[in-house]
Amino acid sequence: MDQLRTTDPEIAELIAKEARRQKSVLRMIPSENYASDAVLAATGSILANKYSEGYPSRRYYQGQENIDGVESLAQARARALFKAEHANVQPYSGSPANMAVYLGLLGKTGRVMGMDLAAGGHLTHGAKASFSGTYYEVVHYGLFRDSGLIDYQGARRLAREFKPQLIFTGASSYPRVIDFAAFAEIAREAGAHLVADISHISGLCISGDHPHPFPHVDVITTTTHKLLRGPRGGMILCREELAARLDKAVFPGLQGGPHNHATAAIAVALKEASGPEYAQYCHQVASNARALAQGLLERGFSLITGGTDNHLVLIDCGAKGLTGKALAVALEQAGIVGNANKIPFDPRPANDPSGLRLGTPALTTRGMKEPEMDLIAGLVAQVAASLGNAQALAHIKELAAELCSGFPAPGIHL
Repeated sequence: MDQLRTTDPEIAELIAKEARRQKSVLRMIPSENYASDAVLAATGSILANKYSEGYPSRRYYQGQENIDGVESLAQARARALFKAEHANVQPYSGSPANMAVYLGLLGKTGRVMGMDLAAGGHLTHGAKASFSGTYYEVVHYGLFRDSGLIDYQGARRLAREFKPQLIFTGASSYPRVIDFAAFAEIAREAGAHLVADISHISGLCISGDHPHPFPHVDVITTTTHKLLRGPRGGMILCREELAARLDKAVFPGLQGGPHNHATAAIAVALKEASGPEYAQYCHQVASNARALAQGLLERGFSLITGGTDNHLVLIDCGAKGLTGKALAVALEQAGIVGNANKIPFDPRPANDPSGLRLGTPALTTRGMKEPEMDLIAGLVAQVAASLGNAQALAHIKELAAELCSGFPAPGIHL
C-alpha cells in the first residue's frame, strides 16, 4: 500500500475507505465474505504477470513450470475437497463456469430446465436477461405458493413434457435444502445431464451441513469467493467422461489465458477449507443463520419458508408495509448491509422488490455467534421502525460499529 499511495493516491484512498467500511459495518449480503491474508497475498502476487493458455503440461507458451505446479495443486485440492473425478479451476467466475457447461454439453442450442429467477434461481439458469435464456430453449420449475418450497413433482412433470437435455439445480436466494437425489431421478427420466450450481452453499456441502451433490449429479459449478473465502473465480467439477468437453469449452471455447494469481489464491482457499476449523466455521454459519431467523421471527418479521436450512434468510418486507429496497437503503444508513431481493410470486419489479436477503458467512468469519445474531435481529427491527428518521438510523449505525469493533475483520489492517 505504501507504493500504491505514492503511485496513485486516489486509488489508494478509495481502497482505504473501502477497508474502513468493511471493518465497521455488518456485512450481511450472503454472497460476500472476508478472504484471509494468505488468499489476498496470492491474489496480489507476481503470478499475474504470466500468460498460460492451455492446461498443465499442455501450454501454448513457454516458461510454465511453476504455473503448472500451481494449477495442478489447485486441481488436486479441488478434487479431494469435493470428491470429484475432475476439476477445472480456470473459469473467471461462476457465470463463465456455467456458460462453459452450456457450451460443452449442449453446443450452441438445446433445451434446458432451471429454477425460475423469481423463485430463487440464478440468471444463468435460463433467465431471459442472461445468455442462457437468450440462446437456449428454457423452461423453469418453481415453488409451492403456500410454503415457498421447491415443487419437485411439478419439476418432474415439466421434465417429462419438455424433455430437457440439461437440468440446472441450485439457487441464489432459496433458504432450504435442495434434494439433489430427487433431481437425479428427474434427470434420469428425461435423459438429461444434471448440473448443481452450489456457488452459495459450497462450504455447507463440504462440511455436511447440506447434502452433497455427488454422486447424484454429473457436474458441479461453484464460485470461489463466497463461503469458500477465496478470490473472485469459479470452478467446474465433473465426472471424468465429461472432462474433455468441459475443459475445451473453458479454453479455447470461452477464455484465453487463466488468471494465474487467482488460481494460486483458489489453491490457498481450498487448503484452508480442507481442515477441521473450516468445517466448524460452516457449522457456525448455518447455526447463526437459524439464530438470525429465529430472532427476526420473534420480532414480527415474515420469512420466506418460515426460516432457513443454510446461510441466508429471505424477508418478506411487504408484511411490514415496506419494500425490500427501502429497507435495504435504511439498513445501509444504519451500518447493516443486505440486499433487496425478489421473493416468490413477487408482484413488485426486480429493481424495487418485496424482499430483503440477509446472510451470515461474513459475520461468522469475524467470529460472531448466536448471541450476536439475536442482537442484529433487534437492530434490523429498530431500522424497520425508523425509516426516514436520520437521527435514529445514525444511532443504530454507532451500535453496529461498536459490535463490529469486538470482532476483527480478517485481511483488513488499518
